[in-house]
Amino acid sequence: MLIQFRFKNFKSFRDDTILDFSATKITEHSDRVISAGHERLLPAAAIFGANASGKSNVIEAFRYMVTYVMESFSYGGDSDGKKGKGRKWKYSPFLFDADSRDAASSFEVYFMDTEENGFKSYNYGFTLDRDGVIEEWLNSKSKTAREYKQVFYRSRDELDLSGLPAKSQELIRISLNKEVLIVSLGAKLKIEKLKFVRDWFYHANFANFGDPYENMFLSSLMPEGFAADKAVQDKVVAYFSSFDPSIIGFHAEVMKGEDEERERVKIDAIHRMVHGGSASIPLEEESDGTLKMFALYPALQDTLENGGILFVDELNARLHPLLVRNFLIVFLDPTSNPNHAQLAFTAHDSWQLSNGLLRRDEIWFTEKDKDGVSSLYSLADFVDEDGAKIRKDESYEKNYMLGKYGAIPALKSL
Repeated sequence: MLIQFRFKNFKSFRDDTILDFSATKITEHSDRVISAGHERLLPAAAIFGANASGKSNVIEAFRYMVTYVMESFSYGGDSDGKKGKGRKWKYSPFLFDADSRDAASSFEVYFMDTEENGFKSYNYGFTLDRDGVIEEWLNSKSKTAREYKQVFYRSRDELDLSGLPAKSQELIRISLNKEVLIVSLGAKLKIEKLKFVRDWFYHANFANFGDPYENMFLSSLMPEGFAADKAVQDKVVAYFSSFDPSIIGFHAEVMKGEDEERERVKIDAIHRMVHGGSASIPLEEESDGTLKMFALYPALQDTLENGGILFVDELNARLHPLLVRNFLIVFLDPTSNPNHAQLAFTAHDSWQLSNGLLRRDEIWFTEKDKDGVSSLYSLADFVDEDGAKIRKDESYEKNYMLGKYGAIPALKSL
C-alpha cells in the first residue's frame, strides 16, 4: 500500500509536492480506513483542477519514478556491455525558472507490505539530474517500530550498503554506475530486499485516457489468457454485466497471416437478441465507453488481486457519472477490496465531489499560479478566507464550482 508519494522539480511542479494516502483524524467513512501498525491508510485519492493545472503531472511524476526503477539498466553507457550504447533518460524539470531548470529532481515513496508479511514499511527515493543519480536511499521499519532504519544510502561521494549482506555489497560496488539505481541492480542480482522494492513498483498500473496513443494501446490489450480461456472470458462478462447486461459473451479468434510476425486476436462481443438467440458484433464497433471499460479491466483485476495501486488519468472521460461511482466503490468498499488495493485518479466531473462518496482527505486539488508553478493540496487541509477548515457537511461540489476551494479556470469571454 502506498502511504505517501513525494516529488520535486518535475514538469509544472517546481516545489516540494506530497500526495498522501494517510487518513487524517476526520470521522466520515471511517469504515474504509485501513489500520496497520502505526498507519491509517486510505484506498483512494481523487484529483480535481482546471485544465493545464498539473493534475496529469502528479500521475506522470509517479510513472516517471516507476519507469526509472524498472528501466535504469537501459540508461547510460553499459546496458549492453558496450560503452555509449545505452539510452538517455528524459530529464523533465520545471523549465520556467533559471534555477530549477538545471536543478535536481527528486522522487520518494513511503509504502507498506501486506498483512501476511507483517505490514513492514519502506521509505525509498532518489534524486537525479542530467548526469545521472545524485542520491538514492532505502530505509525500512517493522509494524511496531517508530523509527526507520537505513538499508543503504548512496550519493556521488558516499556509498553505505551496511544494511545489505556482505557478499551483496561487493557485487553492487563492482557493478554500479551513475545512471543505474541500486534497487534495479540489486533486483537483477537477486538480492531479496532490493528485489522486493523493485517488484512493488512493478505492481503499479497506469491508464491515461487523455493520451490518444495510450488510449489506442490500452484498447488493444486483453486480459491474460482471454483468447483461449473460457473462464477468463466469463469473468469479463460478469464485469460487463455490472453496467451492460446486453453483452452475454465473447468470441475470440486468433488470426495470423502468412506475412504477419505476431498473432492478433479478433474479438466479437455476443449480445442477447430481443426475441431470443444472440448476435455478434466486432468489439471495436462497441461504444467508446464500453471499449474504455474493456481497456480498464486488465489493470483493475491486477491491482485488486495484488493489492497494488492504479493511476487513471481522466477516469470520467466517456463514462456515465454513475458508472464512475460504481468503479470507485469497488475500491472504497472493504468487502470488494479485501487486498487493500488503491486508486488515484484525475477528473473534471464535479459530481464526484460528494461527501456521501469521498472523505475530505481523499479529495485533492491542483492549481497553477501566475508563474506557471503547480501546487497540490487536500480538501482536508484547506483553510478558507476566514481561517476555518472545511466542514464535512458542506456541499463540496457547489462550493468548488463557486471557486471556494480554488483550482478552477479563470474564464473570460471567448
